[in-house]
Amino acid sequence: MTAPSANRPATRLATRLAFLAAGFSMSCWAPLVPYARARLGVDDATLGLLLLCLGIGSVAAMPATAPLSGRHGTRPLILAGGLGMALALPALATVGSLAGMAVALLVFGASLGTLDVAMNVHAVEVESDSDRPLMSGFHGLFSVGGFCGSGGMTLLLAAGMAPWVAATLSAALVLLMLALAAPRLLRKRPAGPQAGGQAAGERAPLFVVPRGIVLLLGVLALITFLTEGALLDWGALLLTDHRGVPPTQAGLGYTLFSLSMTAGRLTGDRVVAALGSRRVMLWGGTAAIAGLALLLLAPQTPLGTVLAFAGFLLVGAGAANLVPVLFSATGRQQVMPPALAVAGMTAIGYAGMLGGPALIGFIARGWGLPAAFALLTTLMLLVPLSASRVGRIDAPANDSP
Repeated sequence: MTAPSANRPATRLATRLAFLAAGFSMSCWAPLVPYARARLGVDDATLGLLLLCLGIGSVAAMPATAPLSGRHGTRPLILAGGLGMALALPALATVGSLAGMAVALLVFGASLGTLDVAMNVHAVEVESDSDRPLMSGFHGLFSVGGFCGSGGMTLLLAAGMAPWVAATLSAALVLLMLALAAPRLLRKRPAGPQAGGQAAGERAPLFVVPRGIVLLLGVLALITFLTEGALLDWGALLLTDHRGVPPTQAGLGYTLFSLSMTAGRLTGDRVVAALGSRRVMLWGGTAAIAGLALLLLAPQTPLGTVLAFAGFLLVGAGAANLVPVLFSATGRQQVMPPALAVAGMTAIGYAGMLGGPALIGFIARGWGLPAAFALLTTLMLLVPLSASRVGRIDAPANDSP
């Protein structure tokens, strides 16, 4: 009996809810950071070490999520990851000891890593049964969730609500999203021959080192995530220290970047369908490079300030659909089983997001922040240069190991 299509209105809605819940719950943590630092009474260096626990939890959980998805399906892992994040949020707003906060961040990070991989594997399954791109729209909901989570939490805290109350309300919203998604998520599909030579019924290994095209896709994701992280953590400083932008206006840069990226992802499925993955990688990467160049070369004049802000917009528009295209390509490649490939690519990409800002800071200390962004611009050249290789994955026969 033929299995039902994974691409149905219900499964598309469930995938969107999973991405929305992930973006929402992750971003709820950001406004709670100052409260956590004050409650724990730690300095920035200690806080930085604590925040590493979140990244360690995420990266540690990702490799295990893929084989578990193969054995049990993505549905239980999406629900477990979302539930873990929802339960950890109130703890992050109340824990008063360093050890307790470290454990809470590890749980929060592991839940995020589990949800991130599982929902992307689920998205790959849904998109694989569709005759049109869907991945950019799914990732767009993650961005929307980010805006709603950080913005909503900030408004609640600004209104005088206690952090634990605001966190509990936010967790309840996450649980509501999961409850709506749960009956619509894909169940485990019948086992069959898988890409990469894994036989039906064979247990997936707990970890597989990414190889071939998957390694390239992971490096491209790393570069893209590194760019996003650099703009988040260092973009405002580049504007104030090297472009003469007043501190009161510097935050506008990342806001423009985020708005541009969200708009690009919400319209990205139509763009990818019209242009194809090769052109999206080519022109998206080129636009991101041009935007970074504007940030570096804009003079310290009123016109230069406008050009610098335009650079943030251009990077956001160019980078918006790069990661969704990379996830789609990872699901279509034939070198590794899709679930393992998605987990490997995600882990490499997250390494850029987690370690990139620290690398930028190290380079900035020795050679200056403009030099660090110049190196970032050079790395971004690999994206358009790899466009043809990524585009060829649309033809599976051309992607043999």
